[in-house]
Amino acid sequence: MKKPYWLDKKINLEECRRLRLLLRELCLHTVCEESLCPNLSECFGSETATFMILGNKCSRSCSFCNVSSGIPAPPQEDEPLRIKEAVRLLSLKYVVVTSPTRDDLDDGGAGLFFQTAEAVYDLNPDITIELLIPDFKGDNLQVRNIAGSKASVIGHNIETVPSLYIKVRSGGGYLSSLRVLETLKEQNSGLLTKSGLMLGLGESVEEVKAVLKDLKKTGCDFLTLGQYLPPSLKHYPPKRFMPLEIFSYLKEFALNLGFKGVASSPYVRSSYKARQLYNNCIAGRFKA
Repeated sequence: MKKPYWLDKKINLEECRRLRLLLRELCLHTVCEESLCPNLSECFGSETATFMILGNKCSRSCSFCNVSSGIPAPPQEDEPLRIKEAVRLLSLKYVVVTSPTRDDLDDGGAGLFFQTAEAVYDLNPDITIELLIPDFKGDNLQVRNIAGSKASVIGHNIETVPSLYIKVRSGGGYLSSLRVLETLKEQNSGLLTKSGLMLGLGESVEEVKAVLKDLKKTGCDFLTLGQYLPPSLKHYPPKRFMPLEIFSYLKEFALNLGFKGVASSPYVRSSYKARQLYNNCIAGRFKA
């Protein structure tokens, strides 16, 4: 299937040399690199990155994802301090932290998320912190604990429509993901929550609209919609390259449902221009 002209972005590693060197020096991972994100050079070039804690191996093996699966290494207790140092050296004002799924850990890694948010907040309370969390195997105690962290935004991606979960995200559950978002709001009503979907996996527009309605019922504030692009030929193949008009249509549909911020275009990913989405919301501009 041939890509349309709007999907011709190239990664230029020369634009992001300084950030890559700093990350290596501090032994830090980014989801940008691990997932082969097409926006890598754009974000790294502006010294923006999504830090990935808890190693670079996932305990699950979703068919769409490029993060390596296998037996993960034990958590590193000093990782929050190394992220704190990276944030200091880069003078970041908006920090996004995520992780692979760690079903091997009793708390799923929730404790290290909490500690990382605390460390960054300790550096500068004015820094905005966004966490992108896994489902913690449906352990709502861990979700409630994270809701009490120093994060201003916490996201959990629904990823796709229910009918495709068994093919695309067999380790997760649609209803349990909705419950994560619902629990975050129940525990902390002032928290901004966020979720996202990949398009082009074989879903219908009506199925997507139904998911957006379900997300809004949880109180979800922010939404990201992007085109699924397989990291390699070994990954789940795209079924369709969505027309630009579909992204515009779904953005308007979501805004009309009441989402406070929506980023919807082919190259949008979970954390792409996250600061802009947040700032637009705070400023009262409910769009992105």
